[in-house]
Amino acid sequence: MTSPRPSPSAASVLDLAPVLPVVVLAEVADAVPLARALVAGGLPAIEVTLRTPAALDAIRAIADAVPEAVVGAGTVITPGQVADCRAAGARFLVSPGWTDALLTAMRASGLPFLPGVSTTSEVVALLERGVREMKFFPAQAAGGTAYLRSLAGPLPQALFCPTGGIGPDNAAEYLALPNVVCLGGSWMVPADAVAARDWARVEALARAASRLTRAGGTCR
Repeated sequence: MTSPRPSPSAASVLDLAPVLPVVVLAEVADAVPLARALVAGGLPAIEVTLRTPAALDAIRAIADAVPEAVVGAGTVITPGQVADCRAAGARFLVSPGWTDALLTAMRASGLPFLPGVSTTSEVVALLERGVREMKFFPAQAAGGTAYLRSLAGPLPQALFCPTGGIGPDNAAEYLALPNVVCLGGSWMVPADAVAARDWARVEALARAASRLTRAGGTCR
């Protein structure tokens, strides 16, 4: 088994970048050129989701060949996956939801992590467990910017990376919220561009996304 890689210097996933590309890779061969295109476009933090059999090998390939990238694992839903992702070289973890067992495993990994929430009760439960930084998923379906804005008053200590249904048309609206520090999206890695291996297009979309600025996180 590959020895675990060191953690990134950032203590928080939210500190890595204002926009976190959410990547689904069916072919390991696409991992390195895709990562290089995203880095060249100004988005060094990359979330590779565990939605395909190629995901762990893709994380390993990026970690080995693109040291300037900060590659992480998304769609992490079991403690076993936490260990596998760390061994593959993942430098942060993102989950769509959480349980106590998963939360314990992510903490024990020593990696920055974002557990997913979509309700106020889940946010309060994580705050009770000492977790302030969360993924809000599925963002648009769960209430979007109106919901997050409503949480900022009673729960200002909670900070979010919304993901799901976010694109260039509404990204700035999310980043303007006081409790949003970064956001996740896949619009800079469209499936047709990846299938065509059009890395120049990916780089251009990444460069446009990297110009977004975050106004949130004022309660950090």
